Amino acid sequence: MKKQSSPTPMIDAADLDLFRQSIAGAKQLKQDTVRFDKAPSKPKLNELATQKKQHQSEFYFSDEYIPDIDTNGTVNYVKPGADRYLAKQLRRGDFAPELILDLHGLNKDMAKEELAALIHACKKQHYYCACVVHGIGEHILKHKVPQYLVQHPDILAMHQAPLEYGGKGAVLILIDLPQSHEFRR
Repeated sequence: MKKQSSPTPMIDAADLDLFRQSIAGAKQLKQDTVRFDKAPSKPKLNELATQKKQHQSEFYFSDEYIPDIDTNGTVNYVKPGADRYLAKQLRRGDFAPELILDLHGLNKDMAKEELAALIHACKKQHYYCACVVHGIGEHILKHKVPQYLVQHPDILAMHQAPLEYGGKGAVLILIDLPQSHEFRR
């Protein structure tokens, strides 16, 4: 059922003439406000965090620096000045990783950001050992991840992971924590 609208009243000629006389001296106003297509927005918190992570990863991890470690065989690294026995303990599985980072499907730039975030998270949560699963694939991340990790000042030691944590497709890392916190085995 359609709603019937009331007929619009017709304006008679006398009222229309009176209206025109009353606005006879009026001029059209000039529009002086500026309207933007889009309101300028402040950077969002997520964008700032992403920029910070990217800056950290670019600061620590360089593609141009190639450290003197063998990435074709068993990956093995101990920071100069640290106990060489740490690598053997990692190889034997004496340390269980408290965080595991899976880099499958990521490119080098994304992997750098995730590595920086992993190290930051380990330091923040006081985790001593972590596992980075890079996979084997086309050997790009298999070679690059150890090269990146060696460059970071907070990495104490690194070794190819035991079979239960990923074998040739992963590395275990030890994070240098402040002396006031004891590590967990």
